[in-house]
Amino acid sequence: MWITSSLSTAKTPIAVALGNFDGVHLGHRGVIQPILKLGDCATLDYPDNLEIFEPESAALAALQGYSDCKGRLIQPFSDFASHQAPPERDQSESARPFVTVLTFFPHPQEFFTGRSRPLLTPLHEKALQLKQMGVEQLVLLPFNRELAELSPQAFVETVLIQKLQARRISVGVDFRFGHRRAGSSEDLQAIATDYKIPVSIVPLKFCDNERISSSRIRQALQMGNLTQAEKLLGRPYSLTGRVVQGQQLGRTLGFPTANLKLPPEKFTPSNGVYSVKVYVASASLQSTPPLPGVMNIGYRPTVDGQTLTVEVHLLNWSGDLYGQTLTVSLEAFLRPEQKFDSLDSLKAQIHRDCEAATSRLMVGDLT
Repeated sequence: MWITSSLSTAKTPIAVALGNFDGVHLGHRGVIQPILKLGDCATLDYPDNLEIFEPESAALAALQGYSDCKGRLIQPFSDFASHQAPPERDQSESARPFVTVLTFFPHPQEFFTGRSRPLLTPLHEKALQLKQMGVEQLVLLPFNRELAELSPQAFVETVLIQKLQARRISVGVDFRFGHRRAGSSEDLQAIATDYKIPVSIVPLKFCDNERISSSRIRQALQMGNLTQAEKLLGRPYSLTGRVVQGQQLGRTLGFPTANLKLPPEKFTPSNGVYSVKVYVASASLQSTPPLPGVMNIGYRPTVDGQTLTVEVHLLNWSGDLYGQTLTVSLEAFLRPEQKFDSLDSLKAQIHRDCEAATSRLMVGDLT
């Protein structure tokens, strides 16, 4: 996948889906689907300029260098692209546009409020999900004052048509754009029609008679309702982070844990204990089945913890994971976080948690 935050380095022409797409949930996938039909994306092989398993990759760090810890811009963007460009297509392929998702960085609400937004899918996760769908290019349009003041007409003409050479556009029915969100999806369609560019306006997608949305997924995760979150996402919710040194309390209790460092903007679900499947981003382990485990999210009140931690215990497995990147798929919520009156009581409960997780995960069937 080609990822850029500069219109001058974007690959053109494009078939583009517009939106923020945090979560890349089933509603978002419906908006992206019309542009995927334009080409046999799965057969294309473009080099990545973002290591999708590594949240702290050099490319991602370079992009984040243009924002503060809350995702707000602290200086104008200059060209940001890979050191290695994707190969040019053969002349015979030049007529087909690049399948592209255009999103905004930071989120417009962050820009206007100055407050960070917890993300279901930080950039590296969003890139992974889009790549797996068949998207060829991700354009991270810098959302700044200049962009915010463009009229709907100017946005379409300048950004989509002149700069990106859009051949087809897809948006959700509730898409808004331009100065003070004055433009609607119907306005976009009307403007693009003058240039003979087709626009797909995708209706809202519903589940259990309610609209699928990122906020609804966050609410489900806050309540520990993983079943509901998975229905809306179309996949289990996951956390990706690097294993760092912890206090090693779990080791003293006989249940060693991997302490995960998550991206600061990552949305964390309700505190408590979960059964999980663990994927290791290691050359020697990537081809192996997921590992069953138990995860605790919380402040560890029994030992007077002061900071939020995410700790994973792998069932029936031993080895050194320090420095590795893990992706943890949340399979079931077992219980809320609680304070125990002794370490022995805590140890006994961890043992019960492991038994519950083993029962839930059916370890022998993990493939």
